[in-house]
Amino acid sequence: MTRTNIASLALAILFMLAVAGSCRKKPAPDPTPQDSTTTLTPDTIRTPLYFPQPIIPADNQPVKEIAQLGRMLYYDTRLSNDGRSCAGCHIQSIGFTTHSMLNGTVVLPHVNMAWYNTFMWDGSKTGTLEDVMTFEVQEFFATDLNRINTDPIYSTLFRKYFKTNTITYKHLAYALAQFARTMVSGNSRYDLSLRGIVTLTPDERAGKELFFTERGDCFHCHTNPVMTDNAMHNTGLDSIYTKDADKGYYNVTHNTNDLGKFRTPNLRNVALRTRFMHDGRFTTLEEVINFYDHGMRKVSNLDPIMLLPAKEKGLQLEEWEKQQLIAFLKTLTDTTFTTNPAFSNPN
Repeated sequence: MTRTNIASLALAILFMLAVAGSCRKKPAPDPTPQDSTTTLTPDTIRTPLYFPQPIIPADNQPVKEIAQLGRMLYYDTRLSNDGRSCAGCHIQSIGFTTHSMLNGTVVLPHVNMAWYNTFMWDGSKTGTLEDVMTFEVQEFFATDLNRINTDPIYSTLFRKYFKTNTITYKHLAYALAQFARTMVSGNSRYDLSLRGIVTLTPDERAGKELFFTERGDCFHCHTNPVMTDNAMHNTGLDSIYTKDADKGYYNVTHNTNDLGKFRTPNLRNVALRTRFMHDGRFTTLEEVINFYDHGMRKVSNLDPIMLLPAKEKGLQLEEWEKQQLIAFLKTLTDTTFTTNPAFSNPN
């Protein structure tokens, strides 16, 4: 074979190798889009200076765009399979709760949840807002992820903000948690008085004194300024537990010492409510105060706070003291919270 023939053969072989290489299957593109055109805006949870630091996981730091996405989800009935939404039971005008009952239980208000680590009346959910919102979308609503993923608006927004083509329960929960953290009530007459902007009336000041001293004895559980201690207490509501719902925290731990224990409800905007206690048995603030005044049942696991000296028979308040206490509770109504457009339906 001549040198010319050898050179021609070599060139032919190189050509065939090049063609074969070009026919190989190219590697699949990265399924996670890299949307470098979206700039997210870091945010902070706006609170008065006397509020503690909110609980925020490192992997879900506040971002304005994601909180807005959570707001959309909060009001969207497609989060459920039966037309319900978060806002359906948590109505802004009455402090993000409702006057009706849900499965025989009072709906706890969505307020100042950035400081919660215990959720539900029976304390059955603990952890962060991300944890409880995961429960809400995955179990309570059983959200149809396909319906969310095929929505062009949501698919676009989640791709921009979370860099994902597939929306999961975690993504929904993280967005909802971000919005829920912004729902801070800290601009009531009580708050304005702390900041020296308004002066409480004599009755309101007297009620405040009752609330924050052993005489009224509210402050141990309704801690300032969030107005809940996130803890479980038996306050003597029942001595016989005929319904499972009345057993409270016992249904979680199955420890008899936890019978009748319930999570301390937040008192922010409490005067707007018409249902009190886990089962709504009281419908006015007067009835609630009368219960703590002389209506508690003596049970073996009654909270020690209820047995402080001179409290063995209840608070034993004078009628005028009860009215002063109610006057103070009304100062916890925050109309900027109940009318804030940043919390309203974005549609």
